[in-house]
Amino acid sequence: MKFDATSHLVEGMEFRRSPNFDERPMEMEPEVIIIHAISLPPGCYRGDYISALFCNELDHSEHHSFEGLKDLFVSAHFLIRRDGSAIQFVPVDKRAWHAGVSICLGRKHVNDFSIGIELEGCDDEPFEQEQYVTLQSLIASLKSQYPKINSKRIFGHCEIAPQRKTDPGPYFDWSKVR
Repeated sequence: MKFDATSHLVEGMEFRRSPNFDERPMEMEPEVIIIHAISLPPGCYRGDYISALFCNELDHSEHHSFEGLKDLFVSAHFLIRRDGSAIQFVPVDKRAWHAGVSICLGRKHVNDFSIGIELEGCDDEPFEQEQYVTLQSLIASLKSQYPKINSKRIFGHCEIAPQRKTDPGPYFDWSKVR
């Protein structure tokens, strides 16, 4: 994967602009990567519901589990689907809304200095090999662009918000990214 330093997008990756982002604080750039897992409805894959959620287009009447997402405005920089295909929602120089209330490296406001990568998945089953291949390539591209990011600065959502979050879950193979 090749990162375009002008547009802050990954070249050739599908881009679907989420409205759920804002500017990073002045002179702040990504220092860490936060890995998440998401499936909508829970445990279901291959639909367009995650993209719809990140773009504020989710029809909350389509599934009872969507009811609790009505007033939620979230995004991530990237989503890696089960087949390894990826979508970018927010340019990396912008602040995506993915970390919520959390602490990383002793600092609050984790969205200010992080890149959020969602994997289509859940706590109950392993991720696909294709997802790891895409994730590894994406991380390598981001590391080459942002020198503060290294293997020790890749965290799970569960590590930065342990009281609230469990993702990417017990089946995530950390040896493939750290």
